[in-house]
Amino acid sequence: MDTGNENFSKKICIVSISLGGGGAERSTAILSQMLESLGHTVHIVITKDAVDYPFAGSLLNLGVYKKGTIKILRIINRLLIFKKYLKKHHFDFIIDNRTRSTNIKELIYLKYLYKNIPLIYVVRSAELKMYFPSWEWIAKKMIQKSVHIIGVSKGIAIKINKYYRTEKAIFIYNPITINNEIPFQPVKKPFAIFVGRLDQFVKNFTLLLEAYKMSTIWEKGVHLKIFGKGPDETFILEEIKRLHLENFVTLEPFTSNILPCMKAANFLALTSRFEGFPRVLIEALSVGTPVVSVDCETGPSEIISHNHNGLLVENNNVTKLANAFSSMIDDKILYNKLKNNSIASIQEFSTEKISAKWQVLLNE
Repeated sequence: MDTGNENFSKKICIVSISLGGGGAERSTAILSQMLESLGHTVHIVITKDAVDYPFAGSLLNLGVYKKGTIKILRIINRLLIFKKYLKKHHFDFIIDNRTRSTNIKELIYLKYLYKNIPLIYVVRSAELKMYFPSWEWIAKKMIQKSVHIIGVSKGIAIKINKYYRTEKAIFIYNPITINNEIPFQPVKKPFAIFVGRLDQFVKNFTLLLEAYKMSTIWEKGVHLKIFGKGPDETFILEEIKRLHLENFVTLEPFTSNILPCMKAANFLALTSRFEGFPRVLIEALSVGTPVVSVDCETGPSEIISHNHNGLLVENNNVTKLANAFSSMIDDKILYNKLKNNSIASIQEFSTEKISAKWQVLLNE
């Protein structure tokens, strides 16, 4: 991609919890590839030993240093390794993708690890307390220290600026690569798909399953496949049993190659209580699969144009969500319209356009 003559190669350290398991981690891996393709030197530091997604650059996996019997010694050892790594490489920027809710930890990161290095914080959820400590004086120090705060949706950036009385938060969307070569998997039975962490508090599986049951699309042979891993697998299985849906809903193992499954699905559903910028929506649309989502805070309303590329319904309204599920199966004219518009509707999230925004940011 031609990015002009004013681009200068930077040495960038991306810090993340891991490179496995969810949309935020997948976005971190994609960011590393995107920055490297722009000519930057990329390093990734992860604190948990989990790597599912292909990434670019050099990797420091601090998760492998968690062995040992005395916890405090393990923590100190990892901090020293991390600090030595940062001093050795003289980074132009740190891009911090972690959740950052622990007060003392973030103070240590800010005053010890990140000292004297230009810092970009990324916020990936409307639940700001996941990304800023509860001690607001620390949060304000973090904001003061940062070069920029990146919200992955416009709604997040607006919320940060309003709550913390700053103007440093801007938005850069998660990117998506349009891949027309994803193979289509023939299916024996039609199905709707849910993809995400198995976390009832965030993803609201009760709403998903009750709407699916009320819609009666299961009576028409449309199954529901739930892909993911997380702490609430047992709870979800109990909900499936409570609603007598054992023959229609299945929990599928997490896979890092989810796009062929999305392409084979009739539609993708999202029922979260809150989000950031849900990658699963743009992934589904990128392979021509329409989406049904609740209008939660934040993200879906910036992706879905109601009755154009998907259906956006009031959150926590099981009846309206059930009706949306039914429309995806019963209203063929509407469904074909949504499907035909899906890929074209996400061009603003293309890797090329998002890369250009990161390049402008880094070249400031």
